[in-house]
Amino acid sequence: MKTLMAKKIDSRSADYKIGDKEYKRKWYVVDAAGVPLGRLASQVATVLKGKNKPEYTPNADAGDFVIVVNTDKVVLTGDKLNKKLRTYHTGYMGGLKQQKYSHFLQENSDKAVVKAVKGMLPKNTLGRQMIKKLKVFKGPEHNHEAQQPTPLAIKFNGGKAD
Repeated sequence: MKTLMAKKIDSRSADYKIGDKEYKRKWYVVDAAGVPLGRLASQVATVLKGKNKPEYTPNADAGDFVIVVNTDKVVLTGDKLNKKLRTYHTGYMGGLKQQKYSHFLQENSDKAVVKAVKGMLPKNTLGRQMIKKLKVFKGPEHNHEAQQPTPLAIKFNGGKAD
């Protein structure tokens, strides 16, 4: 007769993983007025991933919700406004299109912020789950006051050298 041995877990080496239901999700609001697009996107992506929390796990969605307002006032540094191009395909033969970022930001500034943040998230199902927690608005108003979001300050040096 075989006896099954219980595996003894050493408490010093055992890791504890929090389940998806146990994460406490916060809501943050970010004012994008006058903030460079890349700085905004990298810091928002960090919060969406949950890397600012001590219980961060790379294979779990531990991030918080982020509301970005005033995306029509986001800036690009240097001459990127005229030189940077947005390339997309229409789906038809010969349908490769290019558009200057000055025109793209003028018409679809909310999509530009989502595109920048999405590029800094993982390219898998976890990343697609994280991007759903990003809410973007062109103006200063948003419809998530019931969640009582706390303001999140974006750190940047305002174009000065460190």
